[in-house]
Amino acid sequence: MKNRVTQLFGIKFPIIQAGMVWCSGWKLAAAVSNAGGLGIIGSGSMHPDTLKEHIQKYKKAIRNPLAINVPLLYPEIEKLINIILDEEIRIVFTSAGNPATWTPVLKEKGITVVHVVSSQKFARKAVQAGVDAVVAEGFEAGGHNGREETTTMCLVPLVCEAVQVPVIAAGGIGSGKSMMAAFALGAEGVQVGSRFAASIESSAHIDFKERVAGASEGETILTMKKLTPVRLIKNSYYEQIREAESHGASPGELTKILGEKRAKKGIFEGDMVEGELEIGQISASISRIQPAAEIVKELWEEFCKSKASICSLDLTTDSYLTDYLC
Repeated sequence: MKNRVTQLFGIKFPIIQAGMVWCSGWKLAAAVSNAGGLGIIGSGSMHPDTLKEHIQKYKKAIRNPLAINVPLLYPEIEKLINIILDEEIRIVFTSAGNPATWTPVLKEKGITVVHVVSSQKFARKAVQAGVDAVVAEGFEAGGHNGREETTTMCLVPLVCEAVQVPVIAAGGIGSGKSMMAAFALGAEGVQVGSRFAASIESSAHIDFKERVAGASEGETILTMKKLTPVRLIKNSYYEQIREAESHGASPGELTKILGEKRAKKGIFEGDMVEGELEIGQISASISRIQPAAEIVKELWEEFCKSKASICSLDLTTDSYLTDYLC
């Protein structure tokens, strides 16, 4: 497929793997890129030296395009940026912060920059900062979310209307059918998180992957809205948050609960009771742990099948009226 997203990144399929903390190491990124999508190493849970190690391991394994996700509020962001420049990374996805701070620096070095947004307003600001594309991430997504709580179905067309750069849809996308729906709304690519978080190559703990594969409808919830909204699976840790919020906990108190390396404990170390289990609503549709290449293949094949099914519909006015009246 050729469109603005595949041409921008030099990839075969407009399928981007999200840069998820504790899940998106070099093995996952390499597997996705090797399958024709765009693999992303998530630097948000890495020390600078760790990021450098993952980039170098990726380069030894595969020569296909690689992107790095950089949370702009990361404490040592200057070190991360310097590593990205030194390693000559050509694609950077930024999130959780003001894109105007680092986008000009990256663009000056010829790097393609994409920013994750949760509203029409922030999409415009990202474009003003000079980004090449935006990820419109709806409230269904796992992990940290926008305060607007706008669903993907509503957000994508709003962002497409607001900007002229390519829009990549994210949040609640885990199948070729949902990918087709995103394209119908104006997106030119999709970013998939939860399915890849539960893949074989994901660096997450096997207990976390199995918990995701066993999640049922309604088990995730968006919480911590006073501080930084995050979607996670309900467990004992969530109950601590819920109880604190019900007693009017201050942002400082919530920060203390959040700041005890809970995401690492849950996702990376496999503590399903006291850990923070960040995952999206689409987890209810995930039933097995698969190789990343198989996920890419399934997404693309179902997307093509859905497209063919829609194109085969008889959309003539007379036929529609006949069917409706009969």
